[in-house]
Amino acid sequence: MSRIAVLASAVADQIAAGEVVERPASIVKELIENALDAGATEIGVEVEEGGRGLIRIRDNGVGMSEKEAVLSLARHATSKIRSANDLVGVATFGFRGEALPAIASVSLLMLETSEQDGAGTRVEVAQGVQRRMEPIARRRGTTITVTELFHAVPARRKFLKSARGEWRAIAEMLDTIALVRRAVRLTATHDGKTVFTAVPARTWRERLASVWPGVTAQTMIEVDDVQGPVHVRGLVEQPANVGLGSRRVFLMVNGRAIRDVGLVRAAEAAYHSTIPSGTRPSLALDIRVPGDAVDVNVHPAKAEVRFHDRWATERVVEAAVRRVLGVAAAMPMSASRFGAERTWSPGGSVGDVHLLRAAPRHSPLFPSGDTLPGASATGASATGAQTGAHAGADAGVYDGAQTAASQPLTASAVDAADDVIEVPPLLQLRRTYLLFERDDGIVLIDQHSAHERVLYERLMTKLTGGDAIVQTLLFPLTLHLSPAEADAFEAHRDAFVALGFGIEGFGGQTLVVQSVPMPHHRFDAERALRETLASLAGDRIASTAARHERLAMTVACKAAIKAGDVLSLAEMRALYTDLARTTLPAHDVHGRQTIVQLGWDELERRFGRA
Repeated sequence: MSRIAVLASAVADQIAAGEVVERPASIVKELIENALDAGATEIGVEVEEGGRGLIRIRDNGVGMSEKEAVLSLARHATSKIRSANDLVGVATFGFRGEALPAIASVSLLMLETSEQDGAGTRVEVAQGVQRRMEPIARRRGTTITVTELFHAVPARRKFLKSARGEWRAIAEMLDTIALVRRAVRLTATHDGKTVFTAVPARTWRERLASVWPGVTAQTMIEVDDVQGPVHVRGLVEQPANVGLGSRRVFLMVNGRAIRDVGLVRAAEAAYHSTIPSGTRPSLALDIRVPGDAVDVNVHPAKAEVRFHDRWATERVVEAAVRRVLGVAAAMPMSASRFGAERTWSPGGSVGDVHLLRAAPRHSPLFPSGDTLPGASATGASATGAQTGAHAGADAGVYDGAQTAASQPLTASAVDAADDVIEVPPLLQLRRTYLLFERDDGIVLIDQHSAHERVLYERLMTKLTGGDAIVQTLLFPLTLHLSPAEADAFEAHRDAFVALGFGIEGFGGQTLVVQSVPMPHHRFDAERALRETLASLAGDRIASTAARHERLAMTVACKAAIKAGDVLSLAEMRALYTDLARTTLPAHDVHGRQTIVQLGWDELERRFGRA
């Protein structure tokens, strides 16, 4: 007897069905997608026992003739393609065919359809064999009923989960379909009870709010960005809300919901330095690319796609999300260049300020050019009495290349050198927070977090080609490092040089520091360098970009002013101004809040005035 044999047609059909029909949710997905391509505007789903007992899909789309109904159940029948060339740029799910014979080969399937109200056709197929076909009277559209799933394939049936588990998978799939087509009314019943309803929505935000009840869709940030042939749009979670509720992720490419770890990681990379480590944002993105730039036929269930240039697509996604996060985070500290006030959070905006350059009389903590009469360093009592005069002439170390280096690349920063930031009266509390008043409440700024954000963005600019301000030491520093710290220095040597550190080896694990950067006059170079190397020791970061970002975050944290440092009025004003010019002022590099607002309504409620 030959060890190689050709499988019987029925066995081959059941094996092929296994690629498409993994579980009841797979059947529901395929049949709903067929209905969508039939132009349905209303789709009803009926499920019993999690799909193990019954699955019925009804639609009001374009029905089929008797001939088409029979043909749709034949192997290799399809409405999407006619030649191999049609495989490139497939933009539809498939009117009928393909999935239907696969489903029919492992179940009892009944197809009822009609092109117009009146005469229609019913076809019944059991385990791949047509039982009967008869004329019926029905309304326009199609109804497909699936029962006895895997009845003839007990090996497959025993791996199905419980009715509750299978229904959960169907519910998740319904959420996905509802997001793909927001103009379609979608309802579902399970064991006779209506458990899902998605009415047509005008916007994606409306549909998201109904499908993702645990995610506050109204506070998510809208993404709409085009770079070259790639269009990215959708909604992403505000950094301040990340981690407060359950995380949801939805991706759609050319109108097809997919799973793609690379695209999700690209979007999440835009949140670096805005959210705490270990937390991940919710996001819903619709990505449009040319049809010939993506292959949708790499997965039997079309759940994955292959991009012609994956790296470029991921970079566009990251840039789109990063850009909108920068604009949203800049809202509290800057005004639109078109004059409209921006808001910082659902509670309101932080202020209507204009870009400004200032120069204090004495040596400031932050490079600035604001002349401030009567500035003193006596802390809260002195600073609280000041009135926040407007800036005078531009005359300080904060000019030229330094100003350019600190400007964010956002719309609010365009022509920044020609604008002025209007600084409100500031008060320092507990030598930790800066406070100012607005029409809608009071706002607190964490001075360490704010300075950390300012330094981080300046350091990143220097690492990508900016000029560093360097001070040569009169007496060079000698540092003795541990093996791990020495390895960390070697891995980041070029980046340290770009930041302004002049460091030479002195044999073994000893370094001599000849020059250091001077981000502010209180900067403790030796302490910052030692703590930075200690923090970097043991890191295993492969890419140069990631190493630069990690180094900039660490140096910024160690070099920033600390809670407990007394700031003069000039220093507070300069910090406020510099923070306003950053791309993401609302969070420090660890993702902690930099700015907190307390509305008058909340204060009045606490005092019993509400």
